[in-house]
Amino acid sequence: MRIVTIISDFGNEDHYAALLKGEILSNSNDVQIIDISHKVDTHDIRQAAYFLSASWRSFPEKTIHIVAVHNYYDIDFEIIVFEHKKHYFIGPNNGIFTLVFDSMLDKEIALIENDEANRNLFNTFAYGVELITRDLPINDMGRILTNIQTKIDIQPVITNSEIRATIIHIDKFENVILNVHREFFEYVRKGRDFEIYFKFTNPITSISGNYSDVPIGDVLCLFNSANYMEIAINMGKASTLLDLYKDETIQIHFV
Repeated sequence: MRIVTIISDFGNEDHYAALLKGEILSNSNDVQIIDISHKVDTHDIRQAAYFLSASWRSFPEKTIHIVAVHNYYDIDFEIIVFEHKKHYFIGPNNGIFTLVFDSMLDKEIALIENDEANRNLFNTFAYGVELITRDLPINDMGRILTNIQTKIDIQPVITNSEIRATIIHIDKFENVILNVHREFFEYVRKGRDFEIYFKFTNPITSISGNYSDVPIGDVLCLFNSANYMEIAINMGKASTLLDLYKDETIQIHFV
């Protein structure tokens, strides 16, 4: 049985997520579908890239990962498929995967060419899953593309003394996630002390290992399960209580 994960901006209020799953199950009955999230903000491929980056490595080899965010609904929409480290990825040719992987130049990328008369977004995704479950090589799944759409992510701005980070996601618990990975932070830090400034609060000067490292109601900073920097409040809602929202800037000053 093959695992199929789905990240989408379809939401749970309408039938779109169920329609996609139905098409997949109609084409490939020996699959298990795992919902990562259908609540990506509408058309927000950067948030979708964070979800994919944070989750795909946790699944076994040969898992099929679908990203259905900021899809094109016109007649020329393109759905692509490729393999990376024995995982398979399917999604629109809109730059989403260039935000997740350091380079797409070393990957063989095929255009899923669905010839059905009633070709649409949902059955094209499902056809891609079917092709993968047949264990076909990528170059037999469709026309190989020599280049794809690319997007440049918002990167932290660095100087000798600071990182200016951006809030990329507010999770269900209202924890505030920054575009600062642990490895990047330690590389720039070089063992120095630091102060994390935001709004009109006192700076955070240490990295916690767990939320419970501070008293209930206190602010903390840690690296989450995806190794991204996170500002949180123990048993509290950091976004609301600290007035922090997506796309705002956080300053990390090194001393």
